[in-house]
Amino acid sequence: MVLAQVGQIVMITTDLVLIGRISAEALAAAALAGRFYFISLTFGVGLLSAIAPITARAFGANNLAAVRGALRMGFWAALILSFPIIFVTLRAEQILLALGQAPDVARLAQQYLLGLGFGAAPALSFLAIRGFMGGVNRPQPILWITLSATPLNALLVYMLAYGPFGLPRLELFGAGLATTLVNCSMCLAGLWFAALRRPFRNYHVLAHLSRFDCRAMRQLIAIGTPISMASLIESGLFWATSLLAGLISTSALAAHQIAVQIAAILFMIYLGVGTAAAVRVGYAAGRNDCAGAKQAHLAAMLIGIVIAASLTLALIAARFEIVELFLGRSAGSEATISLAAELLVVGATLFITDAVQCIAAGSLRGLRDSRTPLLFAVIGWWLIGFSLSYWLGLKVCLGATGIWIGLSAGTTIYAALLVLRFRILTSRTH
Repeated sequence: MVLAQVGQIVMITTDLVLIGRISAEALAAAALAGRFYFISLTFGVGLLSAIAPITARAFGANNLAAVRGALRMGFWAALILSFPIIFVTLRAEQILLALGQAPDVARLAQQYLLGLGFGAAPALSFLAIRGFMGGVNRPQPILWITLSATPLNALLVYMLAYGPFGLPRLELFGAGLATTLVNCSMCLAGLWFAALRRPFRNYHVLAHLSRFDCRAMRQLIAIGTPISMASLIESGLFWATSLLAGLISTSALAAHQIAVQIAAILFMIYLGVGTAAAVRVGYAAGRNDCAGAKQAHLAAMLIGIVIAASLTLALIAARFEIVELFLGRSAGSEATISLAAELLVVGATLFITDAVQCIAAGSLRGLRDSRTPLLFAVIGWWLIGFSLSYWLGLKVCLGATGIWIGLSAGTTIYAALLVLRFRILTSRTH
C-alpha cells in the first residue's frame, strides 16, 4: 500500500520536475493548478477512502455481498462526482484571478488543468478499485499497475510537453493530458484484475454493475462524507497557504509549492500505512477483537514514526540537492532554492506529526469513527494552523517561513487530538 501511494505521488512529482525545466513560473502555475485539482478531487477521494474499511469489515464478517456492493457504489460515486470536478477545472482561471493570483500564473494553471481535468472519472474509479483490493488483503496488483504507470507517465509528459521527434510542443497542457491518459490506462488495468484475475473474480464485482444499491451508498456516504470533509479541510489549508505565498511573491509561491510537494510525497507514504491501519483495525473490529484493533494501531504507529523520523533526517541533510531537482541551477533560481530549503527545515515537525495524524485517522476509520476527527481537523488545521500561518506570514512579515510554522503547529495539535480519541474509544470497549 505504501509503495502504491508513493508511485501515485511520483507521477505528480515527475510532472513538476519536467515542468520546472520550462520555467519557475510554469512550475509555480502547475503546482498551484495541481493543488486546485486535488481540492476538486478531495471530496471524491475522501468518500472512496471509506471503501477500504467498509470492505475490510465485511471481509472479516465473511459478507461477500457487502464487499461487492461497496465497490459497485464506489464506481457510481466516481462517475457522479466527476462532472462537477470537470466543470470547476474548466473555470479555474477565473477562480484564481478572483483569489488575487497573478494573471500569467492563472493562465498557465488553466492550460495544465485543461489537460488534467477530464481524467477525474478514471482516477476516482481507480481509487475505488484500490480500496476494494486493500480491503480484501490483496493490494499487490495496485502496486504493479502503479509501478508500470510511473515510467509511462514520465515518457508521455516529456513527449507531450516538450514535443520531441516532431511532435507538437504542448507544454503545460501536454503534461496534464499525459497524466489523464495514464489515469485511464490504470483504471482499465485495475478493472481487468478485479474482474478476471484470481482471487478477485470470485467476488464478481462487475455483476449487476448498473444496479444502484441505496443501502450500500448510504453506508458509503455516512462513513466517507466526514472523511471527505476532513480531507477537504486539509487540502483547502495547503491551497489557502499557497494563496498566501502567492500574495508574497512568485518566488515565495514556487518555494512553498516545492516544499508542499515534498510533504505530499511523505504524506503518501504515511497514507499507505494509515490505510493499512484502517484495514487491519476494521478487520479486527469485524471480528469484535478489541485487543487486535489496539495491536494493529500500535504496530502501524511505530512503523510510521520510524519511517517519518528517518525520512525527515535524510530530507534535511539533502535539502538543497532535493530542491534543485525541481528547478535546476538556472539563472535567478538561487533565492527560490534557498527559501525552499529553509522551509524544509522549518517543516521538520510537520513531516513527523503528519505521519501520526494520518495513521491515527486511519485507525479511527477502521472503528467507523469519522465525524469527531472532522471537528478536530477544523480546530487543528484552520482555527490554529491557518490563523498562525496568516498572522506570522503576512502580519509579522516572516513570509513563507511563518506560513510553515503555522502549518506545523496546526498539524501537531490535530495529531494529538486523534491519538487521544483512539485511546478513549478503545478503552471504552475493553
